[in-house]
Amino acid sequence: MKKLIKNLNIKVDEKLKDVKTMRELEDLRVLVLGKSGELTEILKNMKNLPNDEKPVIGAIVNKAKAEIESKLNEKKVLLEQAELEAKLEKDKIDVTLPSKRAKKGSIHPVSFMQNKMMDFCKNLGFDVYDGPEIEYHEYNFDKLNIPIDHPARDAQDTLYIDDKFLLRSQTSTMQIRVMEKQKPPIKMVSCGRVYRDDDPDATHTPVFNQFEGLVVDKNVTLGDLQGMLNAMLVYLYGEGIKTRFRPSFFPFTEPSVEVDATCTKCGGKGCTACKWTGWVELLGAGMVNPNVLENCGIDSKVYSAFAFGYGVERILLPIFGINSLKLLYDNDMRAIKQWK
Repeated sequence: MKKLIKNLNIKVDEKLKDVKTMRELEDLRVLVLGKSGELTEILKNMKNLPNDEKPVIGAIVNKAKAEIESKLNEKKVLLEQAELEAKLEKDKIDVTLPSKRAKKGSIHPVSFMQNKMMDFCKNLGFDVYDGPEIEYHEYNFDKLNIPIDHPARDAQDTLYIDDKFLLRSQTSTMQIRVMEKQKPPIKMVSCGRVYRDDDPDATHTPVFNQFEGLVVDKNVTLGDLQGMLNAMLVYLYGEGIKTRFRPSFFPFTEPSVEVDATCTKCGGKGCTACKWTGWVELLGAGMVNPNVLENCGIDSKVYSAFAFGYGVERILLPIFGINSLKLLYDNDMRAIKQWK
């Protein structure tokens, strides 16, 4: 029995030399000390010993068990230390390496164009106003001289919340709000999202940004409007840009005009971008209809006014060389990275 215990100790020492992982160590522990382990089998055979030898052999077996457990624990500590050192070596950071630079963003074309247009108008003394996107029917249509049976409502069909509120189809609503609260002279601009029932394509989207301006004072003329818009388009597109006014119709202006500019791609010679006309339609404008002034409590016999409205996305297309409005909202990194 003593020889078996001695041989078992020698066997454990040799096997511990080959143990490289915690899994192998656990397998060795089960092999020696488990319920069916070799030391356990020795203990089971003690019942066959004479009674006078049992205490002596029992003490030897307990001592051997304690020694084996101690050896296994020492090996466990060594394996854990080796695992920790290997992990630290793997995760080690070289502080001398250059750091990872954060990616630098850039302003979106829509925000860039809005800021540029507002800067121009501020320099001319315009005040900037922001208004709600959820608007009363009255402000979006009725007070802008668009009664409920007017066909212009179809062209500006939008999302209705109920019989009182809707998502605004134009930022002209802010012009009404300002004229109701302020007495002339008034010089104001407003910019923000508007909503219309448009099918998305290269030049249309159901949600877009509109930039509108209003001037109310005595003796305001169409010539004042033309002079301001000419200066603004030169500021936006550079010297050499030419404009033309075409008669048009808007319920809230009379007379009304569509404003075209020479195509920035071909310089007015004609190309696919301008459909070979040399001109690109940019905005609508005109003298504010007297009915609109009267709806806001302004005497149309004393004061006159002009108003203009841009689609911000359409204005910026030639500046950034973008051929489709969809690129502005697709979040395609290949396109976004170019806008710096």
